[in-house]
Amino acid sequence: MPMKIRWGVLGVAAIATKKVIPAMQKGEYATIAAIASRDLSRARHASADLGIEKAYGSYEELLADPAIDAIYNPLPNHLHVPWSIAAAEARKHVLCEKPLSLNVTEARKLLEVRDRTNVKIGEAFMVLTHPQWLRARQLVKQGAIGELHAIAGAFSYFNRDASNIRNVPGYGGGGLMDIGCYPITTSRFLFGREPSRVVGLFDRDPDMNTDRLTSALLDFGSGHGVFTCSTQLVPYQRMQILGTTGRIEIEIPFNAPPDRPCRIFIDDGSELTGRGARVEEFAICDQYTIQGDLFSQAILNDSPVPVPLENALGNMAVIDALFRSGETGRWEIPAVS
Repeated sequence: MPMKIRWGVLGVAAIATKKVIPAMQKGEYATIAAIASRDLSRARHASADLGIEKAYGSYEELLADPAIDAIYNPLPNHLHVPWSIAAAEARKHVLCEKPLSLNVTEARKLLEVRDRTNVKIGEAFMVLTHPQWLRARQLVKQGAIGELHAIAGAFSYFNRDASNIRNVPGYGGGGLMDIGCYPITTSRFLFGREPSRVVGLFDRDPDMNTDRLTSALLDFGSGHGVFTCSTQLVPYQRMQILGTTGRIEIEIPFNAPPDRPCRIFIDDGSELTGRGARVEEFAICDQYTIQGDLFSQAILNDSPVPVPLENALGNMAVIDALFRSGETGRWEIPAVS
């Protein structure tokens, strides 16, 4: 195995060409060796812009390249599982964008393929390896805020373009799938367990039928996770982590900037304004670089990937249950089988 993993990228999605590829190219253990598109001219344009050696006019050609060790899959949500399976069958390791699948049933197919092909497959939840989230979890475990009992968050942006894949129901569009998955995974990360039951409230766009405003309550037994996400609100994101003696606020929890330090605030509640909060600042880093290097190291060392399929299944189980709750109006129990 080479000292650097040679990655191929399926498609020329903006998340790949603008964020993930440039970040991975700065990594110590990853190199982007090829990119594919169903339109060869688009693949060649992307490869020229990004300095990628090879460009392919089909995904199949990329998967057939014996020089490629691993695949990054940033395709639309409905193509995550089919092409991740195809990559695994071609004996390529797979880092698949979130959310991993459209539902738990679909995601479980990847478990069988992973175990049969013996390749690494993981979900690209880059936030779970960012230093600010690792520090927040460490503070919670150390009891810095007393006993953790509540996590509250908001995540929103405004996009009403009907042609955008985030607004197409058949492509797995909508707020919960696109951004609601973040407060779900980070709440599970901090509580260190799965919610026993969840309830969700949805408001759907009358034309596109995607959930444009979703609020959820997750019951972790020892505490609650609550969040609101929206594809048609002012752009905003924030997470509050509340304990019996203190509070942690993550200033930019999900789209952590790669060009300036990130900050979290640790507050003992002595002033309602929060002015007494202690600030911890994190050195400039790119969470996509970290993600790419950690996954590459997992391949090189034959060690666990940062966000394994089992974790992804847990997140999809919550998403499935929230959608059921939106239909039934009742609490629903997440189930991975």
